[in-house]
Amino acid sequence: MNGFVILGATGAVGSALAGRLHRTGHSVFLAGRNSERLNELSTELDCDSTCLDAHQPGSIATCFEAAESSLGQITGVANCIGSLYLKPAHATSDADFLDVLQTNLCSAFETVRASHSAMRKSGGSVVLVSSAAASMGMPNHEAIAAAKAGVEGLMRSAAASYAARGIRINAVAPGLTKSNMTRQIWESEQASAASEQMHALGRLGDPDEVAAMIQWLLLDESSWITGQVFGVDGGLSSVLGRQKVKR
Repeated sequence: MNGFVILGATGAVGSALAGRLHRTGHSVFLAGRNSERLNELSTELDCDSTCLDAHQPGSIATCFEAAESSLGQITGVANCIGSLYLKPAHATSDADFLDVLQTNLCSAFETVRASHSAMRKSGGSVVLVSSAAASMGMPNHEAIAAAKAGVEGLMRSAAASYAARGIRINAVAPGLTKSNMTRQIWESEQASAASEQMHALGRLGDPDEVAAMIQWLLLDESSWITGQVFGVDGGLSSVLGRQKVKR
């Protein structure tokens, strides 16, 4: 039986992924910052969990120790920890920029490092979460785009470093996905309509759609894939926004 660690399990994508893996018979270990939601989810899925504050040094390594004790062998890891910060560079303080880097890039780096320790003998799969903003210029995304572009560079280099150990490392890059984190956008009629028009498929993403791609990358069906970024973004990063066709 496969054993999977999900970091950021209390978020929309993380919890959807946990449910998917549980329903298909896999063992999961959950880590997240929201203790109340984490307890609810671990009870629902009958699995172990631990509270995690990615800003605390060594917290991810400690999480992996607990996960190994619970699962025995870790065969896959998904880092769904993330944040959304929408301000231009001139309006971003040093503290806010460092917070964005710590939450998104540093947590990814620590996940890769801990995953190597856990899977260096038997191999496995690691999936990181980037963003469509990492590959295209979007206004007011400087901080988060820098962090997520760093995630993609980290992923490619780590994929090369650890391929010989049978550790695959990939990333998904969502477009705007409905979650509590993005609620301020999709609950605004005007902002939601503008965002939908940016996506060629004309709608925002569902967390389960992102989770489905992460699940596939964690499982053996994708065993010949490493070092790749998969856009789950309604065409946002590669296709022109929704166009009106004249008849």
